[in-house]
Amino acid sequence: MTDEAVRLLIPALSTRLPHALLDVACALLSDAESEGVVLGVVEVPPGHSLSEGALVVRRRRNVLQKVPQIRDDPRQMRVEVRTAHSLAAGVREAVGDGDAGLLLLSWTGKSRSRAAGAVENLIAQPPCDLAIVKPGTDCPVSHVLVPARGGPQAQLALRLAQAMARHHNAVLTLLHVVLPGWNDQRREREHRYFNQIRQQVSYDRVENIELEAESVEAGLLSQGARHQLVVMGAAARDQRSSTLLGAIPEAVARNLPATTVIVKTRRPITATMFGLPGEIAATTPHHNLSEMVDRWFAENTFHSDEFRNLQMLLDIKERRGITISLALPTLNEEKTVGKIVSTIKRRLIDQFPLIDEMIVVDSNSEDRTAEIVAAQGIPVFQHPDILAKHGSYRGKGEGLWKSLQVTHGDIVVWIDSDITGMHPKFVYGLIGPLLMQPRLGFVKGFYRRPLNLGGQLLTTGGGRVTELTARPLFNLFYPQLSGLVQPLAGEMAGRREVLESVPMFTGYGVETGLLIDILDRFGLSSIAQVDLQERVHRNQSLLSLSKMAFAIVQVVIKRLGGRDRLQLFEEMNRSMKLIHYSPSELFLEVQDIEEHERPAVKTLSEYVERSVGTKGADPRRPLANKKGSHVLE
Repeated sequence: MTDEAVRLLIPALSTRLPHALLDVACALLSDAESEGVVLGVVEVPPGHSLSEGALVVRRRRNVLQKVPQIRDDPRQMRVEVRTAHSLAAGVREAVGDGDAGLLLLSWTGKSRSRAAGAVENLIAQPPCDLAIVKPGTDCPVSHVLVPARGGPQAQLALRLAQAMARHHNAVLTLLHVVLPGWNDQRREREHRYFNQIRQQVSYDRVENIELEAESVEAGLLSQGARHQLVVMGAAARDQRSSTLLGAIPEAVARNLPATTVIVKTRRPITATMFGLPGEIAATTPHHNLSEMVDRWFAENTFHSDEFRNLQMLLDIKERRGITISLALPTLNEEKTVGKIVSTIKRRLIDQFPLIDEMIVVDSNSEDRTAEIVAAQGIPVFQHPDILAKHGSYRGKGEGLWKSLQVTHGDIVVWIDSDITGMHPKFVYGLIGPLLMQPRLGFVKGFYRRPLNLGGQLLTTGGGRVTELTARPLFNLFYPQLSGLVQPLAGEMAGRREVLESVPMFTGYGVETGLLIDILDRFGLSSIAQVDLQERVHRNQSLLSLSKMAFAIVQVVIKRLGGRDRLQLFEEMNRSMKLIHYSPSELFLEVQDIEEHERPAVKTLSEYVERSVGTKGADPRRPLANKKGSHVLE
């Protein structure tokens, strides 16, 4: 097991994980590239929407995150919680989605609990190789026993036993049991086989024992009594037997005080061979669209509080060698940008260096925005100057697209620059899911949006374009995205390989286009959302919101035209009549509102050829303290 990277999946059958189970996991995760996933499954009754499990998923994640081995050293074990209509189904789906190499299960013995039923289901037809751990007496491990017997499980048992012996610096005992009724020819053949097994051992503290006993079970029990850990393969199952792991392994597990690990390799077995329900044969059952969205909502909706342990995030970031860039698009934000920059610098660069690089991409602000940012030592780029030969358009999306050219982080974070009451959670809340869940590629924020009217703060009323335009369009034409609370939120983060691979619209439609294109290219499971709780910002006029809605509709229609080969976009009107109506005026203003589309930035030669460390910040170089400010040289 130590010769190659291991991907472990450890279903948490209760809120507490047995020490013996975690001990086996730690031994197998000694390789730097190995990873263990502690899996929680929230069971939602059949007939109920899986989305009903969303809050339970959040609570279960928090509980499992406090398991000592994860809390104290989260670098190799992470938590994942899923929803399913049964525990076994949730585990099977997690194995299939995460490409797990070994499933680690707790021994349930003769229990008739729901967890025991799920374990039996998984043992009967393993979705991958599995190891079942029966805890023994809590004492130091000085001797590990592995029977050198035949069968398809022998190689897996030997590899796991060696990993455990290395982990505890224990003596590894290879045991071969010889039965009295064997003739000389059989004994010679078995001896040669035992020698072949011995030659496969790469561990140096080895004891080899050939023991004659009246039965294999008796030999294992006599030798197992002086060992603290026994690793053995499951026996081939006789259809008349009531045991799933074989009579001898189960008898050893029940009768020895030692911790016992029984391994079983995956093999193509039909459910009817064991007289079990046929439903277990399908490892990835088909789900209709509504159930897929419900499941996504429950499993991929996070809360910023889950990631408030910044040291834990920093440990994971450093172990995985990930760099993070933050880019702020600005246009006349002198009232808020200074507080935003100083808050991020103080907490997420100086105290906990989660952010390796922070820049501002400005759209030729006419106020003191650029001056305020530059005074804090943060690089300011005017977006018309970036990729200048490709021209320049007005709009926030243009700034986001061009920010990829002048940042270098593996993860890129974007937040709006008009936030009042800035808190670091607007950044670490977006980073957290990407660091904790490698399967994710793009994260959107959502929050309550109080409406500021005449100095009075109303608790609801924000997000009008979201509720009246974006979400209805998604529900109609892209129902996979219907679970997003605020698809237009400006707070978002993504892995560079995702963001550089999709085109971007230059204006108000940038968020809508990103979601549709990431969905089409990378799938719904790559997208997540995080609750950032509350965000107060500058509210826009109805005229401005109307223009925003118009741009969003353009993006959706253009993508529908490309998907369904319709000529909608070519025939679409790109001018909008804005109605000005007040006691002193009544007229129509015609404005051209067109969403321009920039290509995926990785298709540009300038992006491919850009030299790290010239203009702009390079997150791969160390922070240097200049005049009290952390700036990247």
